[in-house]
Amino acid sequence: MDDLLMLVHRIPYPPNKGDKIRSYHLLKHLAQNHRVHLATFVDDEDDWQHVPKVEALCASSHFAKLNPKLARVRSLGALLGNRSLSLDYYRNAKLRAWVADTMRQYGIQRILVFSSAMAQYADAFPHAHRVVDFVDVDSEKWREYGEKKPWPASLLFRHEAKQLLRYERQVAASSAASLFVSAPEAALFTRLAPESAPRIGYFNNGVDTAYFSPDAGLASPYAPGEQAVVFTGAMDYWPNIDAVQWFAADILPRIRQACPGVRFYIVGARPAAAVQALAQTPGIVVTGTVPDVRPYLAHAALSVAPLRVARGIQNKVLEAMAMGKACVVSPQALEGIEAMPGNEVLLADGAAAFADTVIAQLHNMAATEKVGLAARTRVLARYSWQTNLASIEAQLCN
Repeated sequence: MDDLLMLVHRIPYPPNKGDKIRSYHLLKHLAQNHRVHLATFVDDEDDWQHVPKVEALCASSHFAKLNPKLARVRSLGALLGNRSLSLDYYRNAKLRAWVADTMRQYGIQRILVFSSAMAQYADAFPHAHRVVDFVDVDSEKWREYGEKKPWPASLLFRHEAKQLLRYERQVAASSAASLFVSAPEAALFTRLAPESAPRIGYFNNGVDTAYFSPDAGLASPYAPGEQAVVFTGAMDYWPNIDAVQWFAADILPRIRQACPGVRFYIVGARPAAAVQALAQTPGIVVTGTVPDVRPYLAHAALSVAPLRVARGIQNKVLEAMAMGKACVVSPQALEGIEAMPGNEVLLADGAAAFADTVIAQLHNMAATEKVGLAARTRVLARYSWQTNLASIEAQLCN
């Protein structure tokens, strides 16, 4: 086995939390055929408990502590130098020194970069064969934020969109391959960076269908007879915050008018103050961190993903589908997911349509269960990690 450097912006563990899902399975896959040397950040105190499990997958590793509040303040210096805030946010001298020592000590010739901001640690090694998993087009996310956020935040986000896209293009131009989470995301970057088009591709996420299974025998967290509609996700992430606020304000009142017993469960760690405030609204429950999201999915009447801003593939949708749960989604939440609307997912565009779709499904649970069965069948057929990661080896070894 050869030596491989892997650069990841957040510790790739555990497998069932947000953006760590893809990097975790990627690390596990690469460790089968390479001696992986991992450099990553830990930005959540709870994640230090997982370090030994990650270390066990690696030949060597370096975990750099990152304080999100301090990193945000420090990154503002990028405004003065026309740099990307994301790069300054993840700038760390000790991690850079560890990477340089490790590259020299092991004579590493292959580098896998996970997320564009981590490419700065590979820039000093132009001789190495570099593959970048951008996952999403992050600069486009900041551009969307700039359109939706009020001034002066909009100016900050537009600055970041411009500077980060410039760096993303530089990274792609000097990499053997630039990969994304879906065909639409890869097509978007191809339009933004046409000079790198021949080396732009994608591989889909997967789902651990043994873990996310409707047959797991999980006890219900809901009261007997309670009709629950559930949203899952990290609740300090602005697109998720925006989604539940919109659902609470413009969709849920219509639903409760027709189905007064419905309760909307917001299940996810680190709920922002704006999300916590929603718990004061009749019919809304904000759980905060839970040990396991699966019981909330398994025993809900429906899963919903009313996202208005989204990039890449929504794991929350795939996980709900894997649990055999019908999921009502916005067009943004469905982007990149290969599923048939009306059969395997329920697509609704706009508040009125979203409410009407939820109401119709709550009034016909037999049809809802049929959608859930079809959803799991789709995930089993299309979203296997083993199948979807197979292309990585060819990219790294070309």
